[in-house]
Parts: sequence; C-alpha cells; structure tokens
Amino acid sequence: MTTHKHALYTLSALALAVSQNLHAEEQAQPEAKKSGLETIVVTGVPRRTTIMASSSSVSSVTLAEIEVSTPRSTAEAFRTIPGVRSESTGGEGNANIAVRGLPVASGGAKFLQLQEDGLPVMQFGDIAFGNADIFMRLDSTVQSVESIRGGSASTAASDAPGGIINFISKTGENESGSVSTTVGLDYDSIRTDFEYGTYLNDSVRYHIGGFVRQGEGPRETGYTSNKGGQIKANLTKEFDAGYVRVYFKHLDDKSVGYLPMPMYSDGDSIPGFDAQSDTPHSALFTQTLRLNGDNQISTGDMTDGMNPVVTSVGFEAAFDLENDWRIENRFRTSSVSGNFISLIPAEVASASSIASSIAGDGASLVYANGGSAGEAYGDDDLAMRIHTFDVTLNDMGSIVNDLKLTKSFSDDTSVTFGYFASSQSIDMSWLWNSYVMELKGDNAALLDVYAANGDSYSDNGLYAYGTPYWGNCCQRNYDTEYETRAPYINLATKFGDLSIDASARYDSGEARGNYAGAVTSTIDMNGDGTISIPEQSVAGIDNANPSIVNYDWHYSSYSIGANYQIDPSFATFARLSKGGRANADRLLFGKVDADGSVAEADAIDEVNQYEIGVKKRFDSLSLFATAFYAETEEQNFEATSQKFFDREYEAKGIEVESTYYIGDWDFRGNFTWTDAEIAKDALSPELVGNTPRRQADLIYSLMATYNFDKGAAGLSFIGTTDAYAQDSNDLEFDGYTQVNGFVSYNLSENLSLSLNVNNLFDTVGITEAEEGSVPDNDIIRARTINGRTTSLTLKYSFY
Repeated sequence: MTTHKHALYTLSALALAVSQNLHAEEQAQPEAKKSGLETIVVTGVPRRTTIMASSSSVSSVTLAEIEVSTPRSTAEAFRTIPGVRSESTGGEGNANIAVRGLPVASGGAKFLQLQEDGLPVMQFGDIAFGNADIFMRLDSTVQSVESIRGGSASTAASDAPGGIINFISKTGENESGSVSTTVGLDYDSIRTDFEYGTYLNDSVRYHIGGFVRQGEGPRETGYTSNKGGQIKANLTKEFDAGYVRVYFKHLDDKSVGYLPMPMYSDGDSIPGFDAQSDTPHSALFTQTLRLNGDNQISTGDMTDGMNPVVTSVGFEAAFDLENDWRIENRFRTSSVSGNFISLIPAEVASASSIASSIAGDGASLVYANGGSAGEAYGDDDLAMRIHTFDVTLNDMGSIVNDLKLTKSFSDDTSVTFGYFASSQSIDMSWLWNSYVMELKGDNAALLDVYAANGDSYSDNGLYAYGTPYWGNCCQRNYDTEYETRAPYINLATKFGDLSIDASARYDSGEARGNYAGAVTSTIDMNGDGTISIPEQSVAGIDNANPSIVNYDWHYSSYSIGANYQIDPSFATFARLSKGGRANADRLLFGKVDADGSVAEADAIDEVNQYEIGVKKRFDSLSLFATAFYAETEEQNFEATSQKFFDREYEAKGIEVESTYYIGDWDFRGNFTWTDAEIAKDALSPELVGNTPRRQADLIYSLMATYNFDKGAAGLSFIGTTDAYAQDSNDLEFDGYTQVNGFVSYNLSENLSLSLNVNNLFDTVGITEAEEGSVPDNDIIRARTINGRTTSLTLKYSFY
C-alpha cells in the first residue's frame, strides 16, 4: 500500500512539473446565463460545454439559487437538483441520497459521487458511518453546485454510475467578498460565514473563506451539539497558456446526528416527545464508558456527534500545449479522522416489558438520574432500549489524482486520454453499548433495571457493554485500504448539428487489511472493586483473531451519447451506458471468505442505463426533459437491521427541469417521476415485484423569487408523494410538501438583512423508518424533517 501511495505522489508531481514548464492561460468558468441551458459546465464532461450542447443530463445551480430553498444542511441543498432524492433528515451529514430510482438499500449515496472541485470527497459514497456528506460543508466559498445524472457519469468517475454532484469553489476571479451572520430566532444557532478573493497582481489571484458556528441546532438536545467550522483557501497562478492552482481545506465541525426516533405510524407525535423538534439526545446522557478498539477502557463523548476532522491540500493545473494538445491534472491528499456517535432506540415498549426482557419476570425500572433519580418508573409507561452508535473514525484519509491529456483535431473533434488513481483508507472502531431511557423529549433521564429480588441489572442506565439485543453484532474494528486505478478514454466529434461522444473506462482495484468482531470478558469497567451484572460480560474486540481482507476487482464501463441541435434553441439527445461500482466495507463480516477473497458477483455491482431527452429554450423559458431506464445490481449490508442484500432493480421514469423569467419574477423547478421495482432477490424472493423502500413515484422542487428595488422575496416547495417504509410494501408514508420562504432587504448598497423560514407550515414529513409494518403499539422508529425554524441573516458584501 505504501508503494501505491508513493506512486500517486510521483504521478502528481510529474504532472505539475510538466505543467510548470509550459505557458498557458486558464479558461475561467463564465457566469451562468439566465436561460440556464447556455450555462457552461465542467463536471463529468471531457471539455467545457454548454448544457444545450451536451449529450448528458447536467445542471448547474448557483449559491444564490440554492439559498432560495433556505437549506439548513448540505444535504437539504441537494433537494433542488433534478432527479436527486436527498433524505436530509440525519442532520448536517449522514443523508441518504439516490438518483433516478437507483436504490438506497442501506444508507449513504452508493451510486452517486460527491465531489469538491472535481475530485471525490470519499471514494465510496456509502461507507458505514462515513457517508461522504459528513466530510463536506456548503458555505459561501462555493460558487456553484454542478450535477450530472445518468449513464455519462459511468465513465466520468470511478464508482459513480448514477451521477456526480460537484461543489465548485470560488477562485478570486473578481475582487469581492462578504461577511454574514445568521442567528436562529426560534432555535439555538449562530453562524458566521466569510469569504474574499482578488488578484494579487496581473497573474496571481486567491480566494479564502469559511464559517464558524455553534448552537443546539433545530432539535432540543440539551447541550451545544453543533460547534466548529471550516476554512478553505486557494491560490492561482496564470500563465500565457494555462494555470496552476493550489488549495487547502480544514474542517473540524461537531454536529448532532439524528437517527430514527419514536413516533406513531401516521407521523403523529407521542405525548412528551415531539417528532419534529425532539431527539433522544439529552443533557443527562453525555458520556458512555466502553472498551476502545485496542480494548482499553475509554469514554465516548455523546456531544461529539458527527465530528469530521479533515485537512486537505491539493493542486490542479491545466495547460494548452503545442499541436493542439492540452494537459490537465488534479491532485489532493486528505487526512481524515473523527467520530460518529449518536443514539438509536432499538426498541420502544412498556417499561415492564423492557425490564423483564433484561432481568426476568417482575423486573422494574427506576430513574437513574435527573430530578426523579431513585424514584420508580411506571410499569405501563413507555421506555426506550437505546443503543449507542459509537464509532471512532481512526483513519478515513485518501490520496486522489486525475490526469487528462486531450488532443483536438479540429474545432469539432477531440480525444481525451485519462488516468485516475486513488487510495482510500477505511479504519474505524464500533464501540456500541446498551441503555434504557424514559420516552421523553427535552432531556430524557436514564433508567436503571432492577430484578424482582432487588438486584441491580444496570449501572446508571447502562445494562450491557455491547448490544446483546442485536446479538452483540456491533463491537467491530477494521483497518482496510482500497486502491483504485482507472484508465479512460473519451472521443467527441461533430457532424454539422449532430454531436457524438463515446467513452470507456476500465476500473481495477484491490482491498487489503483486516477486521475483527466482538469477544466478551469480565472487566471492572468503573474501577469500583466489584463486578456488577453488566460487567460480567463486557463486549470488546477480538483482536487476537482478526480476519484478513485480500481481494481484487475490476470492471469495464462505457457510455455512448449523441446530441442533435435541431435549431439554436432546440436540441434532442440520447445515451446508452454501462457502469459499475466496487463494494467496500459493507462486504465485511459476512461476504469475505476466510482467505480474504470475495466472490466476483459480490465485489462489483453493475448498472445499465438508457436515456433520451429534449432541451428547448424560449425567450424567457427553458425546458430540459429526460426519459430514463436503469437496471441495477446491488450487494449491501445494513447495520441497523443486520441484513445483507443481493438484488437486481429496474427503474424507469421522466425527469423535467425548467426555468422561467417574467418581469421581476424568477421561477425554477423540476420533478422526477419514477416507476421502480425489485426485479430479482436472491435472499428474499418474495419481495420480487415490490417497490424499493422509500422510492416515491414523484419528487419535485419549485422555487419562485420576486425581485424588487430593495431586495427580493421567495418561496420554495419541496415534496414527494407516498413511499413505502421497507421493501415489504406494507407500511406506507404519506407524501408531503415542505414550504420554505425568505425575504431579503437591502439596508444599503452593501448591507442586507434576510429572514428565512424553513418548513413554513410545520409540515410532518417522514423519510425513513426501521419498521416495515405497523407494530401492535402503533409506534415506529423513523426520521422526519425538522419542524419550522426561522433565522435572520445580516450580510455585508464588498467589491
């Protein structure tokens, strides 16, 4: 693995050396034009091109357009992108993101890649407790968000057959900057964003910015659960024929992670626990005692939440060479670590039921802390069996390099040769424990378990070191490395009004490392000299008997597309593609053989896609419609249900994106209709023909903005129709429309004041649930969009 990393550094250094000996000029990305279809895009295309001229489904959204939807997190901003279903109910990260009916069987963004400035944030978008969106933040340093959906992404990036979402940073092309402070009016939050960029001289420019914030967040945790910030900077040197840019990012941000929480199956709140504003997090439960990955007694801090610590440095260079050649290279190395710690109710039931399952018939619960400490808890009152999702992200770092060499034979024909290489570390420790809590929002207390004879079966609410309710599944440690290599080629040509492109990519890789599961022993965890009942069986890591990871994979991808320009304002396109996705850590603990090998069918999932679309531009209206069909394989593992998946899916549908400008009004909207089904299931054949979990027939987004002399006002409507909670298609969620609004007023030429309301009508919208059917007590564990939150932003812009 060291040799591969050294090779990556050597490759990037060589490309930079070549670039520095050449003379070129950077082609700066122009501002998006009002028509939308004339916007220049750079993501997932071999050369910069307009949306109208592209044979791919691409979109570009500016930061100002995103702000109309008043997002409270990065994942909420994705909801305005056509074709993308972003379940943004996990907090600042840990979102489930799907595209065009491609499944989300376990979590994350398996078939979609999140990028920053053209390179992946994480090589695999569905790493358990390491979803890519945890390690990125949307702030004022972002110029635009570009997306590519569908098959053309298969050859544009590794492990991204469904699409790419790319954050493009500002680079100081214009001398400008801003400072803004946002304060929550009905929730505890304060955040300051800043950014500035300019030219240092005629050929050198820079941009720097970031944010700092703190507060409790939109749900009541009882403590400061969101705290930290980010800083980003880049420096660009322009030459006669190109440019060299170096950049830096440091992110250290704590944010609460929201996991499924108790509510009634119709979305109504349980008395004492508001499904829209409460969470099991509590000021009375901020620490957990456990064995760490090295089986040493340690303490987990619940207030850490999702705490990514990322330091990235990189460069990019692009130069025009003699004889119509062009070289481009992007390189980044990232040091990534942190924590993911949160609470999930493993069971919601009566106090007597939970107590007797732990300590036998006649057992009862007693308040372990809080104002009622020592008092009996009602046998008929509801309680929660809590598991701590306590994960230490030891090393999630990566080294990535993408090198392109393009030969232009004329203005109409070019060929691009590329080589992508990455090394992704996945080194983490799962250190889960089991507790009992009262069912209550706003600082719930822990509960102790007592047997009928008076013996204590818990220590301050902790009844097990480990998760015996789930078979002690979740004491795990793995240290793995995934190397990816991918040569690729793209040929683009034009015959009059017909543009044709064809591309191919060959991905190969290797996985090396080891992993170990749970082992139990007797340990005096609290050091009081006695062994309590929970201390009689303490779950740790079986480091003495690790299993190895030692397998390779490879797959080929291709994509062929054509765009026909019927007239300057009307075009049609078609594309067929085959892509793939290598599976990573989700294969551990079940899909890896004793010798470290993995079956070829498990290592790779393939996706076949077909698309046809039209693009039409009127004077003040643009319309982009795409019909699609996809066949998808999937191998996966879900931590909460402890289930593996071995399936094939089919999905067809229509994606429509439009912009309209009339007078002082700006409208931007999209909808995606999808008909998806499970076509084959090797493990649960009875599910064949069912609709995949959480896949709605229709998702949509509409934003309307009215511009007046002193500011602007707007509304956004983001919604979905009904969807099934699980693949069994029994429990169904109601569709919903979330309405957001804003009003911005210019106090002076450079100073503005904005009022933003997220979920204006306090709508209940369930995005996922652990249960597939309504239980006897009608209580499910689900995630819903946050209730109404209102914020005020004061922004000073300078030019």
